[in-house]
Amino acid sequence: MKETMRLAVFTNQFPIQGNTFVYRDVRTLLEAGFDIDVFSFYPLDLTLWHFVPDILREEVFPRNKIHHINFVQSLLSLRPWPLRKATDFLADTAAIAGSAICSGLSPFVKSMYVLPKAWVWAREYRNHYDHVLAYSGNYSATCAYMFHRLIDRPIPFSMFLHAGMDLYDNQAFLRQKLLYADNIIVVCDFNRQFIQKRYPDIYDHISKKIHVYHLGLDFSEFPYETDGRQPRKVLAVGRLDKTKGFDYLFRAASDLSQRGFNYELELIGDGEEEGALKALANQLQIQERVKFTGWLHFDEVRTAMKQATLLVHPSNGLGDAVPTVIKESMALGTPVVASNIVGIPELLDNGRCGMLVPPGNSRLLADAIQTLLTSNELRRSYADKARRYAEETFDLWRNGQWLADRLISTKRGTTQRGDSVFSLAAGDGNEAGSS
Repeated sequence: MKETMRLAVFTNQFPIQGNTFVYRDVRTLLEAGFDIDVFSFYPLDLTLWHFVPDILREEVFPRNKIHHINFVQSLLSLRPWPLRKATDFLADTAAIAGSAICSGLSPFVKSMYVLPKAWVWAREYRNHYDHVLAYSGNYSATCAYMFHRLIDRPIPFSMFLHAGMDLYDNQAFLRQKLLYADNIIVVCDFNRQFIQKRYPDIYDHISKKIHVYHLGLDFSEFPYETDGRQPRKVLAVGRLDKTKGFDYLFRAASDLSQRGFNYELELIGDGEEEGALKALANQLQIQERVKFTGWLHFDEVRTAMKQATLLVHPSNGLGDAVPTVIKESMALGTPVVASNIVGIPELLDNGRCGMLVPPGNSRLLADAIQTLLTSNELRRSYADKARRYAEETFDLWRNGQWLADRLISTKRGTTQRGDSVFSLAAGDGNEAGSS
């Protein structure tokens, strides 16, 4: 890089519990020579610094590079813009509000919540950056979009799209953001196909700027070890919500118990479904075999993965696209059983690096778990293939350099409001083909 690229990254929350891929991507861009500021619109929670890994410790990424402003402060800090910018801001606000209200009250409120933040940040940092990157396509992208519009400079605008939080659900103003962005970065090919199916009328206009980027791992943090594991120890990791499919895992465990099969199941995570899952374990009479560990720090989760016989990820809906825990298990030598849904088949090389089962089928899930637990040879075969594939596909530093090169080489396109392409966003709403 001849000159340092100054990058403004917009995200929902920073620091955040979980989502270690955010920290890893920021670290790789710093390594590539970027000067990064992070704009986070949720309030700063000081207790969450505990979850920031060592690769992004304060001497690597100073905390004053992370910007927060609460809603009241943003309102009190509003200052007038020239008339033309104020007029454009009001027009954009109306368009965003119209799209958001079609999605419900919560999307409307959250969309309006980020706009004064964008206004204040744009006034303060209007000449600071060479590129604006929205790290997710929901409200952080809306904030980044408005920031980019207000600074009114011909710098590129790029946007990540990850999963349910910013793509699969009915996202406000997404059609316009897809048209406006210079890069649309998706984390699996499933997401590219999802965009094609959801927005067929604009896909030809945006397809060339959609890029698949594999979120990476630093393999020095993940030693490959297949020996010394606990016998018949099944591990599941993730937020306790319905899309994770843990209820089907419990039913599969009950099936195994009825077969007289011996196993131990550990569930790491917390969430709104914890009470329901504990009640289900009691109902199925498997409570003695199930251990609810709660949320653990990254290092503790990694230790649990290294001790487990296998990891099960029984996703049952459009939630996570490419679960990080699957990649981490592949790197550590922990065989994986997972649902054949969203981007998971891509992670497991279409079943060559782990066992895939139909989502929501507890009997077939039980069969797969039993098969792997009873075959040392099969577990070793999957583990070896998974590690090799992970090293080839998910290397953090190689993939991060690709991302850096993509951002550096991007020039601002012609998708500003008023251009013919952007006009395709008219009629945004809840109809098929709209966000």
